[in-house]
Amino acid sequence: MHFAEARALHRRMMLVEARAKYEEALAAWEHPELRLYLGRVLRSIGLPLLAYENLRLALRWGPGALDPEKEQEARATIRALMENELAAIEIRCDEPGAAVLLDGKPWFVGPGTERRMVTPGEHIVMVRRDGYSTIVKPILVIAGREASGQLARRVDTVVAPPPWPRWIPWAVLGAGAALGAAGGGLMWSGEADRGNQGGDDVAIGAFIAGGAIAVTGTVLLLMNRPQAYRIHDRGEVKVELRPIASLGAGGLSARLVF
Repeated sequence: MHFAEARALHRRMMLVEARAKYEEALAAWEHPELRLYLGRVLRSIGLPLLAYENLRLALRWGPGALDPEKEQEARATIRALMENELAAIEIRCDEPGAAVLLDGKPWFVGPGTERRMVTPGEHIVMVRRDGYSTIVKPILVIAGREASGQLARRVDTVVAPPPWPRWIPWAVLGAGAALGAAGGGLMWSGEADRGNQGGDDVAIGAFIAGGAIAVTGTVLLLMNRPQAYRIHDRGEVKVELRPIASLGAGGLSARLVF
């Protein structure tokens, strides 16, 4: 029933409605001819990628599933889409556990090679792996073209040397402790000789100054630790464009080397 309704809508060029009916029919009954008709509609309404996917599904059944004319039509339309309306992305990732994303969506986990047809324009390839910086690369694909590129690995963090020689903070801390100890000793002596007011003032001043210097030394110790920071990927992608027909199956090839 859905198939008959879809065909009637298709003949009347009510393409959006025909698409919906074809999809309803396919949900109930998977058939290569339905995929072919849906592919026709999708291409007509400007959805070449979906048209390609449905035509590929129509041919998945093998020779004889469609009559010869329809099979020839499906193959010719796929070729026309690849040469004029679509490109392809093929990614090779040799690093185990590296997650490859295409346009922000999970694609596959390395090691391995995957290929996907895409619409022309800019696409974002992203590679993530613990211990390495995330690689994000825009790749411009052109209809009917193959592009190839290479991305290089970058470590996730770099450890910078401390800003000062290690002995400086410890020397400051030691000087503060010594001055504070001296002030404490003077204060104790002042307790024994309460008539020496000037000595008391010196003792208090030394004790306070020693404490301040000790605090400064502690801060310097904290600041003088080796610093780890993230570096930005500076890898370049050199893109070479060739006609898609030169590959037979065609596509864009971008090799990621870790």
